[in-house]
Amino acid sequence: MSQMMSQPKELQLLTASVHDVRYFASLLRGIGFSNRASMRFTADSGITVTVEEARTLLATSYIYADHFDEWAFDVDNLQAAPSQLSAPDIDRHATSFEIPLNTLLECLNIFGTANMSSSSSTGSKHKRWRRADDASDDERGDEGRRPNVNRIDQHFGGNEKRTSMRLTYAGPGHALTLVLAEDSSGPTTTCEISTFDSEPNLELPFDAEQTALKIIFKSSFWLRDALSELDPSCEKITLIANPVADVQSAQRGVPAKPLFRIQGTGAFGSTEMDYPNDREVLETFECSRSVIFSYRFAHISRTLRALQNSTKTSLRLEQEGLLSLQFLVPVPRPRGGMSDSFIEFRCLALDDDVAQ
Repeated sequence: MSQMMSQPKELQLLTASVHDVRYFASLLRGIGFSNRASMRFTADSGITVTVEEARTLLATSYIYADHFDEWAFDVDNLQAAPSQLSAPDIDRHATSFEIPLNTLLECLNIFGTANMSSSSSTGSKHKRWRRADDASDDERGDEGRRPNVNRIDQHFGGNEKRTSMRLTYAGPGHALTLVLAEDSSGPTTTCEISTFDSEPNLELPFDAEQTALKIIFKSSFWLRDALSELDPSCEKITLIANPVADVQSAQRGVPAKPLFRIQGTGAFGSTEMDYPNDREVLETFECSRSVIFSYRFAHISRTLRALQNSTKTSLRLEQEGLLSLQFLVPVPRPRGGMSDSFIEFRCLALDDDVAQ
């Protein structure tokens, strides 16, 4: 790859390369519902990309430095952007800018090899809501066993052509430059994407001490299938949860409280899906008090693309209804082994008068 892509003559603030852009593109595509994206490069951590919608939904993709074959951040070449000159504290080990995310994704897929394989990306669309022991034939491996849902191989094809990438950035005011090649002997192309000074992003801090509900789904398909089953015409989605003790102490003749329920409501009625207190479904369930909060379904449905590539999902609710969804995405390390990245969504709950 070093022979294919020569070092730029201009001094670079960041130089990063990866031999297969599919994983990089997948982490970006998971938050690709908005074109205006804030991108931040940090010397030791890597890249964070943030988008927002309607001042209500905030999504962040974390792409760590060890996901790249090469990661070189030259702190000596860092200069503050004009919008940062008046800031009291300038981080000398990070820089940020805005970029059109759709343009970046189109460039990564310029050879048509940055997308997930069609067989894996469409398989989840036709699954129905079921119990863990009620898998269909197409979800079972040889001898009728369910395949390992934590394998990244199911999301990306094994024998497809790959696109390698070298990314460079000279600093504020400069374009983000991508040099892409389909293989060592194939064509290469250079894309320069204009960058812009960052505007303040929506801030939705999650106070862990105010957590009312924490759930870790053992596999992301337990949540993905539930959301996929909801009618697209749904207007809002309601999350209902109760402490385990309250569920177990239900009196005879009184309707049992749900442990965790997802309820979709729209013009044609409502749909309810209850989750059992089963470690094969909910790896972790911690609920300090009964909670019921509603959200716009249009915002929650933005998570489906990130869900498709994740292996585990963490769902947390703050006392005031702030929702945090974290999706664990496995990414291979350049020198072997796997590393974990994640995509996080935070969403404000509907006001009581709107939710009713």
